Order: sequence, then structure tokens, then C-alpha cells
Amino acid sequence: MSIERKVQLVEGLFLKLEQETALFKQSSGFSCVSGCGKCCTYPDVEASPIEFLPWAFHLFLHGEAEKTIIKLNKNQSSTCIVYKPLSSINQGSCSNYKYRGLICRLFGFSANTDKYGNLRLATCKIIKEGQANNYNSTTEAITKGLYVPIFTEYYMQLNQIDFKLENIILPINKALKMALEEVLHYYAYRPIFHLGKKCS
Repeated sequence: MSIERKVQLVEGLFLKLEQETALFKQSSGFSCVSGCGKCCTYPDVEASPIEFLPWAFHLFLHGEAEKTIIKLNKNQSSTCIVYKPLSSINQGSCSNYKYRGLICRLFGFSANTDKYGNLRLATCKIIKEGQANNYNSTTEAITKGLYVPIFTEYYMQLNQIDFKLENIILPINKALKMALEEVLHYYAYRPIFHLGKKCS
């Protein structure tokens, strides 16, 4: 399967999730605190390279892939390089929000299945404590059948697009780098076709 086709499939999955997340946010009343970027600052965030394939392909088409790999190689921080902090603590934003990964899209507004088969909201302490009434009522509503996006279901769908790239779980900056390398290796000896047109 071509890189372009994989990117299209991943973006299609992300669009589906965006629609489902919007419905869940409406039902739950949850929302991130404006300007909060605390979840992006955790040093142990892990991801699979395939979820950043659209990001890598976008950078490649704009001539930014090699420069970004150099930046990743020089980077000493474990915080995602796409995250841009502001001066105050926990304030910041994603510098390429449109192309954020699946982990970034799911966290806060989705659920995991525990060992007993029960759904548990995967959200942050800020939402749990700051929006406690919504959190508690939504948790109860989920037990009664309220739909919530589920981590494992979305990762299984990524698995169907590319088994190898989805089953490699890495610290987020290494996942970003591997996604870039995948695109660069693919096009090393191939012409670039974008949206059905050959690119020079």
C-alpha cells in the first residue's frame, strides 16, 4: 500500500473520531481548559509511528521533513517537539494541531476497558477535579450505555492500515522521527504523487 493511501486511511479514521468526540463532548459537557497543555508535557507519552504519518507526509510535501529529523536528533527533551509551551506553567498548544496523533485526539475524551471489562474514562486530573459534576454524571451515563470513543478500538483500526507501524510503541519524539523516516525512505526512489498528480 502506498504512503499516500495509508495517509488517506489514517486521516479518514481521524475524521470519524473527530465526529464521535464532538458528540461525546456535547453529551458529557467536558472541555479542555483554554490554553492548557499539561497533558502534552508528560515525559512518558508514547505513540505508534503510523498515527503521525499524516504529519510526516505533510512536512515532506512542504520540504520540512529532513530539517525536522535534524531537530529531533538534536532534541534532548522527552516532551513532544510539536508542543509549543507559553511562558506560564501548563500553558501551551500544539504547533500542528491538524496533524496531531491518535493519542492526542483520544486522551481526555475517550475510555479504556479495565480488566473487568468496564469502561473507564481516560481523562486528566484537571477535568476530573475542575469539572467533577460532569465527570461523575458522564461516568454513570457510560455504565448505562452512553457512547464514548474507546482507545483499543481505534488502535485496532490503525492496526488494519499498517500492522508493523501500529505495533511499534515508542516515546512520542521517536514515533515522530520514525514516521518521517518511513515517508522519506518510501520516496527515496519513487516519484511523488499527491492527490493523483505527479509532483516535481
